[in-house]
Amino acid sequence: MAIRHGNKTYLQILLDPNRAQLLMQLAESQKVRPTAWIRDMVYKQLELCVSEAQYKEAFEADKSVWAESIQRRVEGRARLKKEVKDA
Repeated sequence: MAIRHGNKTYLQILLDPNRAQLLMQLAESQKVRPTAWIRDMVYKQLELCVSEAQYKEAFEADKSVWAESIQRRVEGRARLKKEVKDA
């Protein structure tokens, strides 16, 4: 079942132990977290399975959502800093 986590979707998977160990070793050898490796593989597979236009549209929309999220954080921190300074 997918759960929303902010702007992202949280998915959980169960892997069999021996193949999970292979994943852990592979991720470690590439100096990435296993979850980051899985996410990158999912994105690469999506890119292969859907049309280029569809993938590009989703990718650009995700970039836009990320940029908006960063902007809100920057504005929130600036507002908090101002409030603390004024108090």
